Amino acid sequence: MVTPRTNLTRRVLAALDASPSRIPVLVGGCGTGRTTLLHQLKDRLGRTGAVYIDVERSATTPERFLKAIVASSPFPVSEPAPASARAAFDATLGFFTRAKNGSGEPVTILLDEFLELRTFESFPGLRRVLYDLVDGLSASGNRFVLTSRYVARTLRLLRDRSSRFEVIHMPAMTTEDTLDVIAQASGRPAGLTDASLGAAQDADLLARTVQALADGRPAYVRAMAEQLTAMRQQGRGGPSAGDPIGALAALMDAEGRLAKLCHFTYELRLHRARGYGALKAILEILGEEEGLTLTEISQRLQRTPGSTKDYLSWLEDVDLVTARQKRYSYSDPLLRAWVRLHCRATAATEDDLAREVHRYALPRLPQQQDPQSAPAEAAYAMTASPSGIIEID
Repeated sequence: MVTPRTNLTRRVLAALDASPSRIPVLVGGCGTGRTTLLHQLKDRLGRTGAVYIDVERSATTPERFLKAIVASSPFPVSEPAPASARAAFDATLGFFTRAKNGSGEPVTILLDEFLELRTFESFPGLRRVLYDLVDGLSASGNRFVLTSRYVARTLRLLRDRSSRFEVIHMPAMTTEDTLDVIAQASGRPAGLTDASLGAAQDADLLARTVQALADGRPAYVRAMAEQLTAMRQQGRGGPSAGDPIGALAALMDAEGRLAKLCHFTYELRLHRARGYGALKAILEILGEEEGLTLTEISQRLQRTPGSTKDYLSWLEDVDLVTARQKRYSYSDPLLRAWVRLHCRATAATEDDLAREVHRYALPRLPQQQDPQSAPAEAAYAMTASPSGIIEID
């Protein structure tokens, strides 16, 4: 489990405890810790105080969604049996807004991936299901925490809605968080540091390196921490502080854990967008070179600027790309490395893997802060795995 992120948890609890309570909406990409935080909140509030609902897994039809909630809810459900899809959704919304615990007190409802309720838009009378949902929640006396991996869609939905909604962008993990995750992965209690000053400096440099290479995403940090532990247990560690670049190379191999996470993100978001094939082509173009303008992308895509602009807006809609000063780049830099490695006609070779990991990692290595850290930092840049995957001059 990822270490608890105390400041973020406090912010969410402060929003829930406000009078009137605010509705935190946690947004961030895959692997940023939204679901983990919801489970930690549920454990903290207890079964009689909160219910967690995985909307993505259970939102099939309005009737079956209501049935799933009734089956798992710790709170009494008094809604009538629905006679239609619209009636089923109204009953579900009624449960969300009017549910009480055994003492008759308001409850907290944790809705993970709440935007997946748009699945119901194909049913009669539910064209505005998401707007009905947010309007109903904002008028309720219950407390809610919502999450979504789709930042742009969430912001668009909540624009001009109730001020009760408080959008919270999931922050990157800090160096201290990363240290705790590395300690947990190695079997030491979180927060435990080595006694010697040199070991502490090595641990800090390792944490800063892992945090930078993982882009601060909890799922990526955890994968790297566990890979480093496995490598040390196999006797494959380089310098005493570990070999994060070697760990990243192993994780980005075709069957590696991070490669699979990136593949999941890539396919999931593309399938939620329009123009699947053209969008893949644009991601390939930006994989070759980032920071391109609309005109430059349209020329390489061999499509008109108008159609290319539509494609780019669809990619932005599912947070695969972002535009800064009219130049487009990946939202997740590690996903770009995965596209360069694995979105090709032939399987990546060991040399391809070494080259791309080197290209991704080198500009992200932490800068030297202490003259004593220079040897360890240089060792990171020079470390090679037993098969010679990484070798940097």
